[in-house]
Amino acid sequence: MSRETWGNRASFLLACIGSAVGLGNIWRFPYLCYKSGGGAFLIPYIIMLILCGLPLLFMELTMGQYTRQGPIGALGKLCPLLQGTGIATVVISFWLCTYYNVIISWAMFYLVSSFQDPLPWTGCGNWWNTESCWDVQSNTTSDPGKNISSSQEYFDHRVLQMSSGIEEYGSINMELLGFLFLAWVIVYFCIWKSVKTTGKVVFFTATFPYLLLMAFLIRGLTLPGAMEGIKFFIEPQWDKMLESKVWIYAAAQVFNSIGIAFGCLVAFSSYNPFHGPILKDTLIVVVVDAFTCIICGLCVFSTMGNLALEQGKTVDDVIADGPGLVFVVFPHALAKMPFPQLWSSTFFFMLILLGIDSQFATVEVIITTLKDGFSDWIDRYIKYHEVLVLLVCILGFLFGIPHVFNGGIYLFQIVDYYAAAMSLMYIAFFECVAVLWIYGTKRMSANIKDMTGSYPNIIYRVCWRYISPLLIFAVWIFSVIDYKEPTYNKDTYSYPKWAITLGWCISATSLVPIPVNALYKLLTAKSSYLIEKIKMTLRTTIVECPCGCDSGLDENHEAHANSTLSLIKGGCDKDFEAMKDSNTLKKHVMDPV
Repeated sequence: MSRETWGNRASFLLACIGSAVGLGNIWRFPYLCYKSGGGAFLIPYIIMLILCGLPLLFMELTMGQYTRQGPIGALGKLCPLLQGTGIATVVISFWLCTYYNVIISWAMFYLVSSFQDPLPWTGCGNWWNTESCWDVQSNTTSDPGKNISSSQEYFDHRVLQMSSGIEEYGSINMELLGFLFLAWVIVYFCIWKSVKTTGKVVFFTATFPYLLLMAFLIRGLTLPGAMEGIKFFIEPQWDKMLESKVWIYAAAQVFNSIGIAFGCLVAFSSYNPFHGPILKDTLIVVVVDAFTCIICGLCVFSTMGNLALEQGKTVDDVIADGPGLVFVVFPHALAKMPFPQLWSSTFFFMLILLGIDSQFATVEVIITTLKDGFSDWIDRYIKYHEVLVLLVCILGFLFGIPHVFNGGIYLFQIVDYYAAAMSLMYIAFFECVAVLWIYGTKRMSANIKDMTGSYPNIIYRVCWRYISPLLIFAVWIFSVIDYKEPTYNKDTYSYPKWAITLGWCISATSLVPIPVNALYKLLTAKSSYLIEKIKMTLRTTIVECPCGCDSGLDENHEAHANSTLSLIKGGCDKDFEAMKDSNTLKKHVMDPV
């Protein structure tokens, strides 16, 4: 069956940018920058971006484009022994898609509420407010000792209707359930007709948010006190650079933002033409993502400076983590602007757009994996792509429902903390081992030459072989050493042991596939000797064209994609038929480098 391709290169680039640029750019990058010493964080971030993010994105796009497979299929061809790494990336993407749409449902709630006058989070006389409420509009409170902002109480008691802990799970929030359903309906219709539809959707969802970001940036820079916030953002605290956690945060930001080890970009590039300009695409995605992080940081900290001035606080007393930054601090700031309903509705509409294209990227990983691994079964029983997408979306919706209960925010944090944070570097390291050390940088360089006509620069080869894997390994070890159990609301709530155990069980779903799959491959290898079993499972199933031809690559590449030897690049059919049983060809393509 012929594999679909993007309508044009711009569709692919915008899909990659939309996947990379998401809600994390709005809150995670500014918060980590604040937490890690302001401008001092930017230096580790840029170093990790250049030495890890850029080379590994180049690697992942190459994997997908060359094999025309999703993460499981690609790694199964490159290094069967470590195919479990591809399974682990798909597991992470599944967990991510189940709760990412919950954030979009919160944004939808705020978008609808933004049309009220006055904005509902500005006052303290509502049923969800407490005696400790501080009115963000009039700067008054009846209990100066506690001073909880009305925007915080609106998020906690009106939107989430949260309980006192995960032990009190409560009942379902029907309003959020409705918005969650609507979010999944939108995702479905964004991807239901495969990448052809996705390519059209991203022309809007990946570009329009930049117009809104620029408007917010201009507005933020003109607010009183904005420069104090900007100064806090860019002024380094040099001693922070000596802390290992700053480098861990920088690596995590690079991997989470670009999407390394999540499988999204491998899946997207698998729909590329064989001769696509991989390096140019890689550079564009990395530069745009880094630029967006900086713009978001300027927007956030200029707003923080204004809030600090109005509240008589310092900037570090205003900042909030995660959802609190987006759904507490920003609504607070929006209420202070002229025409607050206009600015608020625009902001939350932007959040929805940023979230939707990142969300359907993760869903696309699952769909691509299912089609690659179970194409015959799907053709026989499901038949239609639209039905497959519907089933995946329904499953994601069902897994998202527990997050919209009264105690759902606590489960949300557990899943967010353990689904990827504890295993992302572990997966990335084994992906490097499989592709760069076992399959080999020489083979990958030759693959790139087949697709682009030239070998990658020696800098990339050095990063692939030495720098990137070793940096990832170091970050992984330090992240294990620095592990701390999560808490909620600035350490005011500690999770019970069973919730932490649940978190580790969630994490295990992405940790276990690598060793379990490796053991399975070894046990099922057709040999009586362990050494031979290891050699067999380390051999790539990709056939390299020994005749160095360039013509007809796309057609023959597609025609032979499902052959016994898995991949034959074109223009060499006669040579291949004559040589396929020869020891020369087998030695050329099958022996590990």
